[in-house]
Amino acid sequence: MAADGGIHDGSSLETPSWAVRIRRADGQIAGAGILLSPDTVLTCAHVVGRGARVTAEFVGARSPAVPSVAAWVDGDAYVPNTRDADGDPSGDVALLRLERPRPVGESVLLYRLSAPNRAVRMYGFPYDHNGGIWFRATIVGGCGRDGQVQLSPTSPGERASPGCSGSGVVDTLTGKVIGMVLSGLEDRHGNLFSFMSPAETIVRHLPQVDQWTRGRTAVDDGLRSTGDDAAESLLDEPFAQRLADWLRDGRHQVKISLVPADDAVRSATLRRAITLADRELRTPASVDRASLDPPGTVPAAGGHDLAVDATGLTSTVIAERIAERMGLWQHPADPVGERIKAADVTLTLVVVGVDEAVDPPALLDLLETLRAKGNRLLLVFRTADAAYHRARYELVVKPERERRARLVERLEKITGPLARALYRRTAAVRAEDARPADADLMRAHAALADLTRPEGATGDGGPSPDLARYERLAERVADRMTRTIGTLDRLRDRRDELEGRLRSYHLLHQTSLRGNEEDLTVDALHLRAYELLRARPCDVRAAEAAVDAYTRRVDGRDPERQGRGGASAS
Repeated sequence: MAADGGIHDGSSLETPSWAVRIRRADGQIAGAGILLSPDTVLTCAHVVGRGARVTAEFVGARSPAVPSVAAWVDGDAYVPNTRDADGDPSGDVALLRLERPRPVGESVLLYRLSAPNRAVRMYGFPYDHNGGIWFRATIVGGCGRDGQVQLSPTSPGERASPGCSGSGVVDTLTGKVIGMVLSGLEDRHGNLFSFMSPAETIVRHLPQVDQWTRGRTAVDDGLRSTGDDAAESLLDEPFAQRLADWLRDGRHQVKISLVPADDAVRSATLRRAITLADRELRTPASVDRASLDPPGTVPAAGGHDLAVDATGLTSTVIAERIAERMGLWQHPADPVGERIKAADVTLTLVVVGVDEAVDPPALLDLLETLRAKGNRLLLVFRTADAAYHRARYELVVKPERERRARLVERLEKITGPLARALYRRTAAVRAEDARPADADLMRAHAALADLTRPEGATGDGGPSPDLARYERLAERVADRMTRTIGTLDRLRDRRDELEGRLRSYHLLHQTSLRGNEEDLTVDALHLRAYELLRARPCDVRAAEAAVDAYTRRVDGRDPERQGRGGASAS
């Protein structure tokens, strides 16, 4: 076993030595497993019955035949797959004991890493691929209260299917095994989903797995709840609700809180929120049921990826802690700040005691780099000093003003040039299936008025506009208007084609008369088509039908064209 987890290169596509194929007594493939030690395999509880004997097959072993070893659940290391009061899944992990040990070099360690936006791959045994196959996904976010994580398959065929449960989830960037596949499903709308338990969630359910898990825990010791924090008198409920809301919904990128060191209630409330938001430290009461805690005070599992106590630490030490959690080990000679700046992964970071760091200004520079890269930050200060005010301005006020300005600029383009372009086209052609834009434009104008209203103009002291909601509105309206403009442009092009066709046929008809008597029916059809094409807005469908009626009549009267089969001039 490699000391860092059994894989050195995340790009390796060889069958991993730690990948286990599990068969039931009837010979059917039940799922997969991860060899954590010579005699221990991690898998999903639903893959094996609590008292059943199964066969573990080591498809990545360097031997002519695939070794197979009898296995069974190791004592009480079995947490069944259950559903909580909201129907969210929980548990589904188990350890198997092997009848005969495997070579130590075949095993692998789990690793704690931040989860969001990581590209991962798994090696499982779905139908038609009994020998095993790699499939890829991206981690998109947590689900439920158990600390499980949703995976988005890279392609529809890479959704976890029967035979993949229990597969190791390998982080593509570092090559570390960071979790285990639980299941995959397709909902009634045809959406494909896969799910995994990260290493921290597995360790919470099976504490003995900690001995085979590497990477520092996400929460520094001083930020964990203590037994004394459970006292009801030590809960600031409004503060707890604000913390849980920020950790849960992701609407705001940066939150800054003031928690004086001598404020026992707010300090305990903060530790409680940090602890409950951690997958590994989360209490069973907050996982298995909608707990008896005050409403809205329990944050989502995995609400943060790292919680650092900055007291007495340099910005470099904190940056290294962040880089380690992100898995940024590829270029150790590069300054840690540059590695963070170049990283594609992001995390939700809690830093407590920003103003108690060795060099708060340098730490604020690091935090600004993280904010600019899209990381979410919960920053706690002990005093409202110069660092606190700088942080509020540079990390909250200024970015929000810039974001608001960009949004206003976009809404002005939507309600200005884009709206004018749309109205020019709707004045030219009409389409029944073109989405009406009036309602969308009214919402865009209302949003623009809200965002450009002078601060304090309402005098009600209400909350500032929800920029994320208005950004989604702008995206939606711009997309609809652009698609409608595209539809109308195609109709306008078709109208121009029909005008050319009508002219050519009219000339052909006039030539074919050769002094003969005019056909009033043909003339009426021509006039009908001409008027429809000249009308504004033009009903292109009706005009097309009128042009077709005219050209068919002309083709029917022209003996030469009849002899050629009524060739179209379009």
